[in-house]
Amino acid sequence: MARDAIRLTKLAKRAGCAAKHPPGFLLPLLGMLPPITDPRVLVGSATADDAAIVKLSDDLALVLTTDFFTPIVDDPRDFGRVAAANALSDVYAMGGAPLAALSLVGFPESLEASILGDILAGANEIAAEAGIAIIGGHTIKSEEPIFGLAVTGTVHPTKVVTNAGARPGDVLLLTKPIGLGIITTAAKNDQDELGAIGEAIRVMTTLNRAAAEVLAKREVHALTDVTGFGLLGHLRNMTAASGVTAEVWFDQVPILTAARTYVGAGIAPGGTRANAKFLADWVSYAEDVTPDERLLLCDAQTSGGLLAAVPESEVESIMREWTDLSNPPRVVGRLLEAGNGGIRVIRSRVGL
Repeated sequence: MARDAIRLTKLAKRAGCAAKHPPGFLLPLLGMLPPITDPRVLVGSATADDAAIVKLSDDLALVLTTDFFTPIVDDPRDFGRVAAANALSDVYAMGGAPLAALSLVGFPESLEASILGDILAGANEIAAEAGIAIIGGHTIKSEEPIFGLAVTGTVHPTKVVTNAGARPGDVLLLTKPIGLGIITTAAKNDQDELGAIGEAIRVMTTLNRAAAEVLAKREVHALTDVTGFGLLGHLRNMTAASGVTAEVWFDQVPILTAARTYVGAGIAPGGTRANAKFLADWVSYAEDVTPDERLLLCDAQTSGGLLAAVPESEVESIMREWTDLSNPPRVVGRLLEAGNGGIRVIRSRVGL
């Protein structure tokens, strides 16, 4: 197949983190696994957290994670960049720092090897930005291109931040806008009339490193990154693991402008719709939050931002220390009383 005729997204049935199995499929399977009894494992799969943590000594633990998917953008180098930033994000979401990574590759025999070379080059570019090297990997032949990283990081055992420590009274900070799944789906289907894919790529290739470094200086009770399960899906994992309920203020959630337009035209990936279906048992909405707006909050993100539960008293200092003034974090909700993880979405911020 001639290289100049290749659009990577046309080779994939599903793109990016929207290709994940939905939580309604995955979580029951995880619940069937035997409990982890190894005392060295500080974080396993029980709370659907972003990465595993294994303690090596009193002052050192490993962060272990992997993430891979089919092309979410057409340009091979951008695909590698997005996939690498997405995989690295899980380490930042645990309060850790990346140490090294391995490539995970599935590649069709029908494509020129130089395309894979560009994917790897893009991933190495982001890895270098994160201060690490990609030191090896594994490849298989596959019908669709697949790429991602297995990342190892480090963290002090007392500084691990999980999704299970949120407390009533905390506010919720979100560090990137949502709507990435909707925009990339529009581009894949030749419906990106607003030319929004460039901005989506910029967001997806922005590392969560700087955000994590700011948050590491403050009191953070719980942390996760927003990827394939969408904002509400990852918030549900946090509230369920923490035994609290939450309130989200739709008008405060940063949303890419084109995503608002496209969802109104019926554009959304299958993963987003699967998220919304699963979350129906966990989320209630005020009547003035429209069906399209509800879908936006469930949109399957790839390389999305960090979602942090912090005391309200920390917000001002976090905002003051933020270096990316063009993309400041937004307070999008708060955690309420103890409960089973339920979430209520209302139109506007109340109090605070």
